[in-house]
Amino acid sequence: MNASCSHLYNIMNTLYISDLDGTLLQPNAKLSPSTIQTINELMQKGMNFTCATARTYASTNKLLEPLNIRLPLVLMNGACVYNKGLNRYEKIEYLDKDTIKVILDFLKETNMTGFLYEIKDNTLCTYYEDLDSKGRKDFHDERVNLFQKRFVKVEDFSELDPTHILYFCLIDTEEKTKELYELLSDEPSLKLERYTDIYSKDLWYLEIFSVNASKYNAVQYLRKQYEFDQIIGFGDNLNDLALFKACEECYAVANAKEDVKKAATKVIDYNYNDGVANFLKNHYTS
Repeated sequence: MNASCSHLYNIMNTLYISDLDGTLLQPNAKLSPSTIQTINELMQKGMNFTCATARTYASTNKLLEPLNIRLPLVLMNGACVYNKGLNRYEKIEYLDKDTIKVILDFLKETNMTGFLYEIKDNTLCTYYEDLDSKGRKDFHDERVNLFQKRFVKVEDFSELDPTHILYFCLIDTEEKTKELYELLSDEPSLKLERYTDIYSKDLWYLEIFSVNASKYNAVQYLRKQYEFDQIIGFGDNLNDLALFKACEECYAVANAKEDVKKAATKVIDYNYNDGVANFLKNHYTS
């Protein structure tokens, strides 16, 4: 660990790390005043706390603005880790060029499209080919209007330089995402996450990134880089199973998917009842 950072991170050797949507956030995708107060007070006492999410930095930073988080954030299901204090990505797992070609070929075969993410010169850019489905348009409009994210329209993803591509996010029906998932599932260089949108049950996400990128690998990176002996995680959806595998203890909110509850050390209260914050308040001791 960098000696200059040790006074920030080595107060004690446990890291508490929470998913956002469906876990730390309320059903309206915001932090409650109670959660903000509780977590800030505990961090002031020395608790090490951060978040692991499928979101990018633009939306995560806005949502977490009321919290005084000093530790790096795990973003895009672990495809990157962002250090807010240094204002830079400290870990990025890019897709290789051959793998990107395979993904693009299967997108053509299944007549699917979505969003492609690039990080170049410490700047994230999101590309899309069209917004001809309500799911994609709502995804785009929310992030532009609420978080001022940068989206760029291209005629075809294949025209982009593949050097700095790290992530694909596809939003479609259960059937369409399942079809592409099955086509790509044997690719050894890929990690896939497929799950329902917690805000719209008819929509499914399929997220595609490097096999070296996962919440598990990103959390293990934090463990090693910042010398944590124990990690305690919180989640609700299927993409949090990878987070749970990296933790000594893992807790599912009561609204979590059944598979997540089964994998958890224990089930805690619902996200809308500030389940994570109340657990921390009752269990953290400085």
